Amino acid sequence: MSAHPHDPHTQRLAFREILARPRVTVMPGGFSPLYARMCEEIGFECFFVAGSQMSAFLLGVPDNGIIGLRDVVDHVRHIAARTTIPIFVDADTGFGNAVNVHYTVGELVRSGVAGLQIEDQESPKKSGTLAGRRCIPLGEAVGKIRAAVEARDEIDPSFVICARCDELGAEGGTFESTLERCIAYVRDGGADLVWLNSAQTREQLRIVCREVPGPVLTIWGGTEEAPPTIEEYTELGVRIALYPTLPASSGLQGAWELLNDFHERGTPALADYAARANASKWGRADFKKLNGNDRIREIERHLPATQQRDYDATWGHEPFSEKR
Repeated sequence: MSAHPHDPHTQRLAFREILARPRVTVMPGGFSPLYARMCEEIGFECFFVAGSQMSAFLLGVPDNGIIGLRDVVDHVRHIAARTTIPIFVDADTGFGNAVNVHYTVGELVRSGVAGLQIEDQESPKKSGTLAGRRCIPLGEAVGKIRAAVEARDEIDPSFVICARCDELGAEGGTFESTLERCIAYVRDGGADLVWLNSAQTREQLRIVCREVPGPVLTIWGGTEEAPPTIEEYTELGVRIALYPTLPASSGLQGAWELLNDFHERGTPALADYAARANASKWGRADFKKLNGNDRIREIERHLPATQQRDYDATWGHEPFSEKR
């Protein structure tokens, strides 16, 4: 429970300030209010709620258009309410055509997040990082972005609309057609920024950032020896470097390793895990702080004296994950 007031309009203006900077901003992503709070605590300035991660961690299904608008809206409002940094949301294809997009945007503006992305895939969509993608015609995609902008302007023009281009690696997609789409989404659709999905080379990024009349967000999908550094992204002209699964995928791997070790060795595995965590340069993640546990005790001062809890004469115990 954050003690800070949640002000969607302020967060949206902060997101626009980030997009206006002449340098890159790193945006981690995931699915959880706790991960968003963790990123805020560490010092990241914005957070992405990824459709692939909501699909996997909330529903246990692939990123194939299975998660719906209601799932997304009901979930992201909790994330927005628990943080003070801008929350950027994956709205897949907008859950239909331009009519559905119009309704989707209205619902997500009212959820309290700072912005959303609409991708140009055919429905049902595929994961933006996997094969089998197919994009809708350019004219239809531009119309969906226009519908999104119209819906946004009816409620709060500060809300950010991002047009995601999945043309690279899709059926019949080329870099030339990708560049055409990215330009049109801003010039003709009115998008505030463009998401170039799975950029393959630094030169592609340089060209798109130079030619598109708006900010560019990207995730790296190239086969060059190493992905760009944060400094390189700035030099190439990228405004947002997105790492959409970082907290969730690292947490998944950590759980996989610990559970396998615990299954094989029993409690010594837990002792070794605790020792590694205690030796961390950054210490342990403070679960109670991230979760706002102390806020409960503050609020309890409003209870009648007979209902207030006795914290001095009672005790609990630290869960394994918090043992020092």
